[in-house]
Amino acid sequence: MRILVVEDNATLAGGLAAVLKGSGYAVDVVGDGASAVAVLATERFDLVILDLNLPEMDGIDVLRTMRGRQHDAAVLILSARHSLDERVKGLDLGADDYMVKPFDVGELEARVRTLLRRRAGLKAATVSFGEVQLDLNTRSFSSHGAAIDIPARELALLETLFMRAGKVVAKQAIIESLAGFDEDLSANAIEQYVSRLRKRLAPYGLTVRTARGIGYYLEKIQNP
Repeated sequence: MRILVVEDNATLAGGLAAVLKGSGYAVDVVGDGASAVAVLATERFDLVILDLNLPEMDGIDVLRTMRGRQHDAAVLILSARHSLDERVKGLDLGADDYMVKPFDVGELEARVRTLLRRRAGLKAATVSFGEVQLDLNTRSFSSHGAAIDIPARELALLETLFMRAGKVVAKQAIIESLAGFDEDLSANAIEQYVSRLRKRLAPYGLTVRTARGIGYYLEKIQNP
């Protein structure tokens, strides 16, 4: 899952990015409204965390531009503006949620998970494929109640494949979901993550198949 943080406070933006990257998300950061609009014109994101008091262009204008261009990314407004009128205005323009600064990091992470789950069209908090379950609230995998230990980058890859289990996910879509635009993540690196993930999933009856020239998909291993 890929997130864009639009925040002019560099310290806050860096802290948010660190927390979200630590949870396995691909995160990009811009510090003004005009840059946000420019990035959103060429890059795809699942969620935008948007401040309102921005230089160059106000956050409300960024949101208005996004929805006017039919950008379907979820939007979480994160602002010091706490009046009811400001909240209503943001939500009416197409924001999906609104948090007031200062905020609790745990609550922010919970809201991020909820918005991403909603964007994926998932109502239940748990998704199953074969013997493996994905808890969307904690973004953790398990099998028959036992946790499956997976490093952050491989976990993000498995989450991307799991959300579209049985369907081919293009290599470029995987790269975009795992890395920000300041990271150089090659197709070869993706192949290495896939190889490691295959070994981790084998005991649980799942594997990652290659759709040659297109991408990868998750499949149940058939018993001989």
